[in-house]
Amino acid sequence: MDVILQPWPWYVSGPLIALTMALLILTGRRFGMSSNLRTLCSAAGAGRIAEFFRFDWRAQRWNLIVALGVLLGGFIAQNFLSPNDAVAISEQTIAKLKVLGFNDGGINYMPEKLFGLTVFSDVKTMVILIVGGFLVGFGARYAGGCTSGHAISGLSNLQLPSLIAVIGFFAGGLLMVHLLFPLIF
Repeated sequence: MDVILQPWPWYVSGPLIALTMALLILTGRRFGMSSNLRTLCSAAGAGRIAEFFRFDWRAQRWNLIVALGVLLGGFIAQNFLSPNDAVAISEQTIAKLKVLGFNDGGINYMPEKLFGLTVFSDVKTMVILIVGGFLVGFGARYAGGCTSGHAISGLSNLQLPSLIAVIGFFAGGLLMVHLLFPLIF
């Protein structure tokens, strides 16, 4: 018997996210993935070099378990719970991606052009990934957190700075996809 797996419906996943956020708020913790990099760097001794990394990283160990769970959950979902790698996007989007050189649009989630092993031999793609990674890191630090921290944790706490950050994240994403992405590729 072939089992067709589907994503969890909103009425299951939404309340689970809400329950998780309620538990975090009640225990005085905040959720965010970018803070894990700070915790990892601090645990590795980066506090000897930079003031930013001088804090009690042991108090944030629980968040490292969350990050490990995200990696493990992603691996399990991709390799055991996904019926296929096809992405449900419109034919127009697939055609636009092909014009930009992404021949696997609609076929898999991670374009070979950006995530395949060939990126290590292409200087342009390496520069794009390094500059993009720096900008994402700088943006997360400048905004005081990443998209998951602001959009899930900050908005759950009704924080105005998180609302402003989320609006900025979305505006930046739209700007990137519609204006800069076609210029880069």
